Amino acid sequence: MKIRHLPDVRSAFAADDVRVLATGSDQLDAQRAYVRATRQRRRAALTRRLRRQPAICDRLAVYEQTLPALGIGVRTVPLDRIGGTLEPSRAKQFDGKFRPRGPARERWQRVWLLEHRGTPLPPIELVPVEDGYAVADGHHRVSVARARGAIDIDARIAA
Repeated sequence: MKIRHLPDVRSAFAADDVRVLATGSDQLDAQRAYVRATRQRRRAALTRRLRRQPAICDRLAVYEQTLPALGIGVRTVPLDRIGGTLEPSRAKQFDGKFRPRGPARERWQRVWLLEHRGTPLPPIELVPVEDGYAVADGHHRVSVARARGAIDIDARIAA
């Protein structure tokens, strides 16, 4: 008896989270991805409050550094090494794990759509800090990459 293997018919969106299937509408899929990411942020905040843990992850860490000249080349950086920002205004739009808040919605969904459609995005810009990196440019790209389950991202790192 020959065993027949069925092809994997899930879309790229469904591969992000096997519990969610693509709707066929990129706009609706982007909205659902944003809602899922913000729900994860709210759930994490509630869990911290219930466990009476400090709210240190409610916002991105803000580093006060001047932006030095960026390196020439592009490198691949693990997303878990990125943990802060140079822009205080961006710290209000994302939590410590780059999960989005309300003000980031429209741009977050546009970046999600671009990545979903396979459009090449420019590398983010990072600055080395303490034991990782802070984002100088590319906060939404980092957030979307994390939400889609990426492990690393292309970046220019300040010299």
